Amino acid sequence: QVPLVESGGGSVQAGGSLRLSCAASANTYRNYCMAWFRQTPGKEREAVASFSSGGSVDYSDSVKGRLTISSDNAKNTLYLQMNNLKDEDTGIYYCVAKLVSPCKVATMALLSHSWGQGTQVTVSS
Repeated sequence: QVPLVESGGGSVQAGGSLRLSCAASANTYRNYCMAWFRQTPGKEREAVASFSSGGSVDYSDSVKGRLTISSDNAKNTLYLQMNNLKDEDTGIYYCVAKLVSPCKVATMALLSHSWGQGTQVTVSS
């Protein structure tokens, strides 16, 4: 399992924005399927966005249109831009990586992962 470090969480009001970051090794960043998961209170951990080594992205229906996954090649960093945040977005967000194809949220959701500490996002209304 590859070690990833999440950061950027915080407390915001509903309607606000946050950008989460995930730092990875150059090998991971260039070759693996990477994804953001979240664990929200009372629900199972959910894959919300994926990013392939070729730059293809995929989103769960629950976040499509509000969350955007992107990357910075120079920094080997994956981002999750979160806009128009809602109370139900509150939770811990995790970044994971796997050698898998196709790189889709549905694929990543089926696999076991080694979880880091994640980063806490709290949305208040």
